[in-house]
Amino acid sequence: MFKAPDHQVGGHMAVNGALGPLVDDAGNFYKPLQSDERGAKEVAFYTGFSTETRIPDKIRKFFPVFHGTRDLEASDGSGLHPHLVLEDIVSSRTNPSVLDIKIGASTWYPEASEQYITKCLKKDRDGTSLTLGFRLCGLQFYGNKETGFWKPDRKSVNAFTHDDVRSALRKFVSSNSPSDSDAEPDCCYASTVYGGPDGIVSQLLKLKSWFEDQTIYHFYSCSIMMVYDKESILKGENPNPQIKLVDFAHVVEGKGIIDHNFLGGLCSLIKFLKDVLNNPKK
Repeated sequence: MFKAPDHQVGGHMAVNGALGPLVDDAGNFYKPLQSDERGAKEVAFYTGFSTETRIPDKIRKFFPVFHGTRDLEASDGSGLHPHLVLEDIVSSRTNPSVLDIKIGASTWYPEASEQYITKCLKKDRDGTSLTLGFRLCGLQFYGNKETGFWKPDRKSVNAFTHDDVRSALRKFVSSNSPSDSDAEPDCCYASTVYGGPDGIVSQLLKLKSWFEDQTIYHFYSCSIMMVYDKESILKGENPNPQIKLVDFAHVVEGKGIIDHNFLGGLCSLIKFLKDVLNNPKK
């Protein structure tokens, strides 16, 4: 049984007859391949990455498991369409809080057309990519059983300023309702979600350590997904904070050069999260 994902916060969505991803009950995420070279490039990346022996296991876990490709009935009713078959990173979670963060000051790749570069540059300038090295692309924060999710529309998220980004990163780990614009985020879950040896900052630091050395790939227009279960905290259980890199249609060969664009954005994100940890009552 295939259906549209319940907790997707970014990218093309399988709603209103549009082509978008699907999920099943077995924990798989089916991402439709883009019909131009981007689809072929993403398949090539996953295929090569899955057999690349230079990737340590401690880093490989930050990427979705790849199960190949499969032709499925497209969500837009256009017939059979090839899909990437990936790990559904939220399948085991009931009410996950999710952040989709596009990393890098530049989201266009060097070989892109002038038209594509112009398009990306406008988005980078209009958002926080150029100034912060990252921007929020989508989010949903779980409040509680009464309030449900806070999920701003894409237009609102794209218009986030520096202060909005800082506020969202604080709301992500707060107990008060994220939809209440008058309430100051209390950040009371920051130490549990961002901090500790298994927290999100620790995971990002491991990823940063790899990016300081790896010259295999340059990741343009890729996102880091941050996920955890607030309900688990309320029950006194492990919220299982987790990061995953996604979207690899614009990965290019590193050619022996460090990916400073991604690394710079990653360092900036870590700095923002450390600020929440060190100043939870700010």
